Amino acid sequence: MTDRSSLWTRLTRRLRRGDTAAGTGNGGQDHHAQAADSLRALLTDERIPGPVRRTLAADFARLEAMLRKLDNDELHIAVFGRVSVGKSALANALLDEQAFEVGVLHGTTRAATPRAWRAFTGNGVHLIDTPGIDELDGETREKLAFEVAAVSDLVIFVVDGDMTVRERDALGVLARTERPLLLVLNKADRYSDDERERLLARLREHVTGLVNAGDVVAASASPAPLRRLRCDAEGREHAETIERAPDIERLRERLAAIVEREGRTLAALNASLFAGRVSDDIGTRIVEARRDIAAKVIRQYCIAKSLAVALNPVPVADLLAAGALDAGLVMHLARVYGLPLTQREAGGLIATICAQLAALMGAIWGVHLVASALKGLSAGVSTVLTAGAQGALAWYATELVGRAAERYLAAGKSWGEQGPKRVVRDIVESLDRDSILREARDEILARLRGSDRG
Repeated sequence: MTDRSSLWTRLTRRLRRGDTAAGTGNGGQDHHAQAADSLRALLTDERIPGPVRRTLAADFARLEAMLRKLDNDELHIAVFGRVSVGKSALANALLDEQAFEVGVLHGTTRAATPRAWRAFTGNGVHLIDTPGIDELDGETREKLAFEVAAVSDLVIFVVDGDMTVRERDALGVLARTERPLLLVLNKADRYSDDERERLLARLREHVTGLVNAGDVVAASASPAPLRRLRCDAEGREHAETIERAPDIERLRERLAAIVEREGRTLAALNASLFAGRVSDDIGTRIVEARRDIAAKVIRQYCIAKSLAVALNPVPVADLLAAGALDAGLVMHLARVYGLPLTQREAGGLIATICAQLAALMGAIWGVHLVASALKGLSAGVSTVLTAGAQGALAWYATELVGRAAERYLAAGKSWGEQGPKRVVRDIVESLDRDSILREARDEILARLRGSDRG
């Protein structure tokens, strides 16, 4: 678990204990300012390559939205639940306006939609209504849960009775996002007092370890109207309907306490966690981009070195040329990884790699030296064939040197705990030598014949 998620976990544990010290003093303000600064730094970081920034354009747009949210002092609360449990009605009752459409036929909310709730200080709380979780297949439901939770600071999970398996699964997914959760038994007016208390106790059993017992509350967002008979002055009976106001005071009080105590800290930690994930993604994309560039660089040097070896008519001198190209390769890779090496450092790195290769593949280097000597004594077609064979070996050697140097640079100029011997062995074992030699020989011979025709 990362330090960021550990921080979130500690905060949510304090919330579940009802620890009023968690957000007192200037802590919330400090977290808020730090989160805003980290988002701005990430958004304006000129070291992020343009292609990486374009690939993650949606994430950067969300970072900008989160920064605006912090600057506007907002808190976002998502409302989750099955179709027709009264999610939208509950949100409307909290907002005290008909902001969300309410329907009875298989749900009416089709997308996550935010609305401002200005019941608190500052610019207030924004409620996000979401599609019913049973309108979506399992994979889509889980994706929605993570997406909405990622931009929400608190989640209200709404049920209207004992929890179904699907509801328990969905709540488990939300719990993995480590957002604070409230479980609301809506339509509580349908139950007697005893039935309601037994049902709340049952719900608390279901969510043990996921939701604090004090955060499992009952509500009636849209209670059924009362119907009664009234007698007029003449003794005639008349049926009348009495509309009842929403009963959401327990939920409102709990939300108000959390917002008052932890609102700014929740918003700040949520933004910081998302920024951390984006930062990790950026790092991954940069590493991938560097690997792609490094692979192209290694191939270019493989071609250059193999042709230099194949075309050089002077025995052994081709190996000296190959050494110079290896040094150029290592220095080029170091620039790709942003860790420039001097020529002396590059030579030392090559010496380390070649020492390990020689220990592992002495026979290959022996054949390389013999082929170099034989090439000067050959003529005609035999020269071409010998040059092709030696050039292929040079290609393979360059591939090994390049891969080993890249591994060293990608680890920040480190061979890791097991040292260069293990790294080089792993690379040798991971490459298909025969396949590389065939490819190299074919490429070299094609180029040699092409130059002869020219």
